[in-house]
Amino acid sequence: MSTRFWCESAWVDGQVATGVLLTADDTGTLISVETEVDTPPTIAEVVPGLTLPGGVNAHSHAFHRILRGRTHGDGGTFWSWREVMYSVAAKLSPENYETVARAVFAEMLAGGYTSVGEFHYVHHAPDGTPYGSAHAMERALARAATSAGMRIRLLDTCYLTGGIDSDLSAEQARFGDGTIDGYMDRHSSLSEAFSTEFPVESAGESFVYVGSAIHSIRAVPAANLPRFAELDEPVHVHLSEQPAENEACQAAYGTTPTQVLARSGVVATNLSAVHATHLSEDDIATLGGAEANIVMCPCTEADLADGIGPARELADAGATISIGSDQHVVLDALRETQSLEAGERLRSGQRGRFSPAELITSLTTGGARSLDLPVGELAVGKACDFIAVRTKSMRTFGSVGEQIILSATSADVHMSVTGAHVRVRDGVHTELGEISELYRAAFAALEMEA
Repeated sequence: MSTRFWCESAWVDGQVATGVLLTADDTGTLISVETEVDTPPTIAEVVPGLTLPGGVNAHSHAFHRILRGRTHGDGGTFWSWREVMYSVAAKLSPENYETVARAVFAEMLAGGYTSVGEFHYVHHAPDGTPYGSAHAMERALARAATSAGMRIRLLDTCYLTGGIDSDLSAEQARFGDGTIDGYMDRHSSLSEAFSTEFPVESAGESFVYVGSAIHSIRAVPAANLPRFAELDEPVHVHLSEQPAENEACQAAYGTTPTQVLARSGVVATNLSAVHATHLSEDDIATLGGAEANIVMCPCTEADLADGIGPARELADAGATISIGSDQHVVLDALRETQSLEAGERLRSGQRGRFSPAELITSLTTGGARSLDLPVGELAVGKACDFIAVRTKSMRTFGSVGEQIILSATSADVHMSVTGAHVRVRDGVHTELGEISELYRAAFAALEMEA
């Protein structure tokens, strides 16, 4: 049985089209996209406003959402913020993490994201021993995503050292697998288990995928990096987020983190460099020449005072730009995307560094490329994943066509759909209910006061 949505207007083939009729089959995969259908068919849900392909959140740490509004009291630095983050990580168990992540993924959907790359490194019990049930934390995240209706690429993260040539700290013990062989064995086991439990079938009905990640040059020795070049899947890495990371890398390896990765054969089209804030001209040329992916997280980078990365230069060099919410300072796909352009304007003193069409591309097809997911476009064969944005709100009234990407916020997202199912309508999850109540349960599960 097919499902049909008639959209007042929609982003199709790189432009705003009117009277767009979307038809999905019973797997939630698009089988027809028609434009200029003036009258909605009798059996079709009418979708007012502008319909956009669902936003792709290419970089997420779900549990970091718990820190929102709790780390600003004394200013501090990225490194002091990290200590607070470790204190929250120490509270996580498979049971409470599922509760936390369910709330976060529901909020993502309300905020305009329909797919996520979950950069996950809390693998084991707090003392570093594996859970009795294999992949318990990973399964908790997968269950949370599927219960919310969020399409997920679980980026299984390698985290072996606390810094270059230093052991993991007590707070980091649960992140590690001991050796690169330990990580690769666990990663292979996870991929095999998930291929059975969450088989990848049609675009619309496949919600759980596995990828890999190098936490950072600080956390994975250079000698181990070539193992990631052997993997035929998305590989993500935190790259040059902080000057201190670059300085430590220069002292240890005599070059930048980007060049360490390049020497190891990791810089390729399946690599996504997250942040990429403090790069040299050679680094930009290396990443662009390899047609790598860049995941900019502007709201987090501003919150942590990381700096503003050279997004325009990277795009011009050949890299593909995508968007991530990282620590979820906000879960607002539109505001995050606007912040990409805002940072560029502040950095350069020029307007229009990224056109509205390029911004939409970064949020949609850019993220789809980073995560290798069948999403990001309203096109036959892709998953029927989209968001609908009000065009007549007090924020968007008068916005012209795709320029709404620079005026709307998550408050204007009145519908979020994945696999042809309406997941969030007017800010309320259609199955899970009020999202604030999900957070009430999450903070209670962590035994934290809200």
